[in-house]
Amino acid sequence: MKEANKNARILMIDDDRELGVMIADFLGADRLDVTVAQTGEAGIEAFRTASYDLLILDIMLPGINGLEVLKKIRQSGNVPVIMLTARGDDIDRIIGLEFGADDYLPKPFNPRELLARIKAILRRSQPQSGEERELSLGEITLHTRTHKALLGGIELPLTGTEFEILKCLLETPGKVVNKERLSERALGRRLLPYDRSVDTHISNLRRKLEKAGNRNETIQNQRGIGYLLIPGT
Repeated sequence: MKEANKNARILMIDDDRELGVMIADFLGADRLDVTVAQTGEAGIEAFRTASYDLLILDIMLPGINGLEVLKKIRQSGNVPVIMLTARGDDIDRIIGLEFGADDYLPKPFNPRELLARIKAILRRSQPQSGEERELSLGEITLHTRTHKALLGGIELPLTGTEFEILKCLLETPGKVVNKERLSERALGRRLLPYDRSVDTHISNLRRKLEKAGNRNETIQNQRGIGYLLIPGT
């Protein structure tokens, strides 16, 4: 398996030309191949005509905004997405996560922090080396090396972050996993005060399980502590 960041292809969609050049140069020094699109339309076209390992997506774009771009991208795949949001704009962050973004970073940001987020997400989203490990509970089955999640034999369209959360819950069925651990495992970072990212990813995961026909296993909230996966009866 290639290293998490070696020669990975990144698509950055942001109308700030100077920022795009700076990030492309910075990430390029770490062997990341960055393509920059300055409008939502150009970003969608680039996404459709080439293969990328991760997207960096600004919410505030001319023409089609970042949320609309994210919706269109999620209709055709689960490529990891990091949103760039205005500092303090909690509504856009929550909506973006609900639409399927893996993580967010408020502007202005330190490029080193962006690189750390990218590396963490790429490590989670790429197939793992070693033997395949299977985790199962009721109709839910996860294959850890190939990152496949199945419900009754049908593959679930999970993002890398959703997969990691479900994996963490499946490892200790019926036991509470605190949000700090879920954040570290699924997002690769410590849980920050008032950060609702884990809660939003859990909501997305519940919705996808229900849409796929799951009526047995349930993800329950232990208020103020974390979440647990309850086996069906």
